[in-house]
Amino acid sequence: MYSEEHLYSIALRESNLIGDINFYKLVRTFGSAKNAWLQAKKEYKKLDGFGYRMVSDIGNDEHLKFAENEITFCEKNNIIINLRQNGDLPGLLSECNDAPAILYQKGNFDDNNQRISIVGTRNMTSYGQQFLLDFFEETHSCNYISVSGLALGVDKEVHEQSIQKGILTAAVLAHGFHTIYPSKNRKLSEKILEEGGVLFTEFNSSRKPDRENFIQRNRIVAGLSPSTIVVETAFGGGSVSTATFANQYNREVFALPGKITDKQSQGCNHLIYQHKAAAISTVKNLVDDLGLKKPKAKIDELFSRSEIKIQLTEFQQLIFNVIKDNPQISLDEIIEKTDLASHKILPVILDLELLGKVKSLSGRQFMPI
Repeated sequence: MYSEEHLYSIALRESNLIGDINFYKLVRTFGSAKNAWLQAKKEYKKLDGFGYRMVSDIGNDEHLKFAENEITFCEKNNIIINLRQNGDLPGLLSECNDAPAILYQKGNFDDNNQRISIVGTRNMTSYGQQFLLDFFEETHSCNYISVSGLALGVDKEVHEQSIQKGILTAAVLAHGFHTIYPSKNRKLSEKILEEGGVLFTEFNSSRKPDRENFIQRNRIVAGLSPSTIVVETAFGGGSVSTATFANQYNREVFALPGKITDKQSQGCNHLIYQHKAAAISTVKNLVDDLGLKKPKAKIDELFSRSEIKIQLTEFQQLIFNVIKDNPQISLDEIIEKTDLASHKILPVILDLELLGKVKSLSGRQFMPI
């Protein structure tokens, strides 16, 4: 099932001091992981910035044995081994200079589908939860894949809401496929696969969910999508690093603002303050900014061709009726017909303008829309 290139790629990536960027330099210089494995020690001077110490562990037989075992593990567990040099990575992720050399995959993934990464705190509040409920309700008929990190809190809610609304979801892990962390999300990970979603990780089956892995995981969450939404996060929260990666990749970042006194909103507010994220004003505006499209048939089902009714207050209806019955009526004429003071009429007219019911003309005149 797997080629020599898979074998030597795993062995090469397992070598000391060979991270994703150095791996890619080696493969581009020598043409393949196998050639790099066999030639790098002898010809390392071909590589800018490489000394002998950098390549000294390449060729270690223990790494080849490890790679053989890893391939056996992947074959037994239906794990796909995606290689960057083979063009196997999702397109947007492969554009990142620090894209993973190897990306392990369980489940299905269609690279043609639009993706949106949604991240946030493990300590989600009712405010963040309500935002996610509203967002997935608004986008349930849109064709996209949600991306998150399978953590507790916001990540878990993202994956669960996606499944409930029939939206495909991708979870990026901070460890190998030999385990699921946190263990509470094991059933959720199985449900993601059952519903046609996907699990990704750059970590082989020997890697535990160590602390440093989560930052590495976050760059993949950011790299997979053109847009990242940060729902709630405190100062220094992991989601801030995801937003930082997204900025570095020139991707869009949106953040849900909150009260400056709310701990779980302080990270989002700071991202907005630093111009590292656009503030989310309404869910509808966010969906428009993301460019999410609803299938035409779905739109026809959801919205009739008739005018959408807007419920006005009694006072708003009174002023609107006067304007409707007298197009291009002036403020003085409205005062005369209603026997109301201007300071009571003007705020109502402003409300009607915001509701799209009335348009202001020059000379303090108004007309219905």
